[in-house]
Amino acid sequence: MPNIVVVGAGVSGITTAYLLSKQKGNVITVVAKHMPGDYDIEYASPWAGANVLPMATEKHSSWERRTWPEIKRLATEVPEAGIHLLKSRVYRREKDIEKLRKGGYSFDGLFEENPWYKTLFDDFRELPKDELPKGMASGCEFGSACINVMVYLPWLLGKCRANGVVFRRGQVKHISEAASLSHAGGKADVVINTTGLSASKLGGVLDKKLVPVRGQLVVVRNEAPYMLTKSGTDDADDELCYIMMRAAGGGTILGGTYQKGSWESQPDPNMAMRIMRRAVEMMPELTNGKGVEGLDIIRHGVGLRPYREGGVRIEKEKIGDTWVVHNYGHAGWGYQGSYGCAEDAVGLVNEILSRSRL
Repeated sequence: MPNIVVVGAGVSGITTAYLLSKQKGNVITVVAKHMPGDYDIEYASPWAGANVLPMATEKHSSWERRTWPEIKRLATEVPEAGIHLLKSRVYRREKDIEKLRKGGYSFDGLFEENPWYKTLFDDFRELPKDELPKGMASGCEFGSACINVMVYLPWLLGKCRANGVVFRRGQVKHISEAASLSHAGGKADVVINTTGLSASKLGGVLDKKLVPVRGQLVVVRNEAPYMLTKSGTDDADDELCYIMMRAAGGGTILGGTYQKGSWESQPDPNMAMRIMRRAVEMMPELTNGKGVEGLDIIRHGVGLRPYREGGVRIEKEKIGDTWVVHNYGHAGWGYQGSYGCAEDAVGLVNEILSRSRL
């Protein structure tokens, strides 16, 4: 039986393990320093919003295209997964239009004026002028989903457990060490590297294209009637405005920042105030017109998105005598591309296993 070790227990690692566990005969061990329920600056998945907000260009949209049907299915058919459907509005500011048209924005396809994802959502519509807030050149609306990651990650882990996947705490300094950490003993046939930002420091990988993108957010009890994001802010080029309400009482996320290269783990109080001010300005109904004082704060948080120059890395590689499949570098779209990326990683695992049987 194929012996497989997955290193990393974020959404990419657990989703990959889950899809592999649905194939009969695989013996799967997930080894990770951090597990669902942990809060640590190295562990990105618990900090995510997380919603479906297409960020890829059309050329690289396959992962998000393949993930959305599953996220939608879970939202409508599997309430225990902690996902709900919610309308999302994307605004393009008048001040940003020229920059957007020249392709000078961090979120690739999200703010395009003729986005590819208009065919992804069956209720997509461009917003008429009378529905646009002041200062917005245009915008669109579509039915999206928001994930309560505190519910979803343990649910996904439980699905793996039901299929026989074993989870172990552990750390590796070199990716090849993972081959000896299977709960079944012996040497693993394949190791899957889903270590996110830690792949920049992991022996045998040491991917220097990985950089942290710091995201600061505020979680509040106030309910948001829809999700919202806009193309820029007046405060700083690396500060954002987005609002999303997690399913199942998970609170509403107010964001945020997109600070490339910053490892700072502690929330900045001044930045938090700007985040909250921008949120209530864009969505006054969040506090019934009471402004920032009307926000009921649960906590402040900081997460580091695992951004990779050149895009996500999904490929196979032989390191020493160990076959490794990489699946990391998803920046801020790990959840909304999780199934598509995991499918490709599983395909590479199967290629390796098929070759070894010849």
